[in-house]
Amino acid sequence: MINAEAVSAATPIATPIGLPSGTADSIQRSEEEFRTLFELSPVAVYCIDADGVVVKFNRHAAQLWGRAPVLGDTDEKFCGSHKMFLPDGTPLAHHECPMALVVNGLLDEAKNAEVVIERPDGSRVTVIVNIRPLRGPGGEITGAINCFYDVTERSRLEQKTRDQAQTLIDLDKRKDEFLAMLSHELRSPLAPLSNAARLLALQGDDAKVRRHASQIVERQVGHLKHLVDDLLEVSRITTGRVQLRQTLVVYGDAIEQAVGTVESLFADRKQTLTVSLPEQPVVLSADAARLEQILVNLLTNAAKYTDEGGQICLALSLEGDTSVVSVRDNGIGIPPELLPRVFDLFTQAERSLDRSQGGLGIGLALVRRLVDLQGGTVEVRSVLGEGSEFIVRFPALVDRLMVDQQPGTTPLPKKRRLKVLIVDDSHDAADTMAALLEISGHQVFTAFDGPTAVTRALDCEPDLMLLDIGLPGLNGFEVAKRVRREPALSHVVLVALTGYGQEADLLLSRNAGFDHHLVKPADFAAVEAILSQCERG
Repeated sequence: MINAEAVSAATPIATPIGLPSGTADSIQRSEEEFRTLFELSPVAVYCIDADGVVVKFNRHAAQLWGRAPVLGDTDEKFCGSHKMFLPDGTPLAHHECPMALVVNGLLDEAKNAEVVIERPDGSRVTVIVNIRPLRGPGGEITGAINCFYDVTERSRLEQKTRDQAQTLIDLDKRKDEFLAMLSHELRSPLAPLSNAARLLALQGDDAKVRRHASQIVERQVGHLKHLVDDLLEVSRITTGRVQLRQTLVVYGDAIEQAVGTVESLFADRKQTLTVSLPEQPVVLSADAARLEQILVNLLTNAAKYTDEGGQICLALSLEGDTSVVSVRDNGIGIPPELLPRVFDLFTQAERSLDRSQGGLGIGLALVRRLVDLQGGTVEVRSVLGEGSEFIVRFPALVDRLMVDQQPGTTPLPKKRRLKVLIVDDSHDAADTMAALLEISGHQVFTAFDGPTAVTRALDCEPDLMLLDIGLPGLNGFEVAKRVRREPALSHVVLVALTGYGQEADLLLSRNAGFDHHLVKPADFAAVEAILSQCERG
């Protein structure tokens, strides 16, 4: 606790013997003025004697130190702070601090020196110190005075600015590397295309030459199309203009489509691709085209960084209610310093004259963004020189109809069939959720605006409503309030299914009468958990 009396104390100056009374009064007034200035100073100030013992300090100094040192205590030399550090975090001994250097004559004065002080509670503040020695009649150093102030926030902002500047420098460098590689990748197909055109012009009547030239054109145009598609795709995703069309997807079908897309690439590089699927079909709620795109990019990446004749394995498995796809290769692997940034845009491995040793730095960035958009996760494991493994996880849906048809399986317990009303102005969102709930055995109704939702609810008297907030006509909050006023609908469980998920949004939902609040894209397992509660009720 800061001792206010100690902070304001000042050693009185006795009236010198033999001085005229007017001079003594002047000295006393000067002392009072100094004491007032010392205490009212907007910066922290403290003084030490020639031995480094604190003899005077103001309240700002005590506040910055987090304590009030004992005046004259020889155990508290040079500083009232608990510990001191250089700006880079290096510990600074009290006898090596700027105040000690000045009072010992090793430094004439300290101007705007930066020091970090640690308070007794462990918190740290950055201060700027300005120190001058105090001298006696003969010029000898009798002590020193330090005026210092807190610049912690300023230092934090300066460091943040430096970090942001370095990030921009790194991004600019990666952009330049990307543009150089893009130029190379776009120019490469032009030579075979030009040669194919020349062949057709010179020997267009030869069927074999015509067929060979056509294959060259088709292959290189496909390569160009892939590059352009990637560039457009990353632009759409980074600007938030990508739209998902989620449906029920059998994962094995998506894998089959992806393998068919890249099989010629593996054939050209004489690589072996092994695919492993579980006996039981794995069903997802996903955008089939985007799911295939994820798999194609991972397989293409594996082929690119694996030598000719290498091995790539794609395996699908189930871990509880989670689907796991692993794409593993025995290629060159990823350098440790690149692993944390492998999914960042424009990140590329070290390039060489062999184009397989480089890339545009787009494919894996697309993978992560498409996985994130669909509620999944992706990670990478790699040892340089020993290959890489990319693992993608999505929530899986067990197709109960398929499970029930398997011989020898235990029948699932029958559950109460619920009436569910789905309200969403996105037809795709409403329709896919309806399909999932129908597979789960529930009776489903849909509405696409607020007024229709109220009317439909009165007609079908649902057990549960999945209700979007941003609806035309009446928003979801207004619909919920109207439902709560209807006696016939008093039993309905209201679930907000919305893109708004801040604390204020949750409070608005509770005030409107919602029982649950789910943020899009909601995990279907969370929806099923709420349905299970209703079934038991």
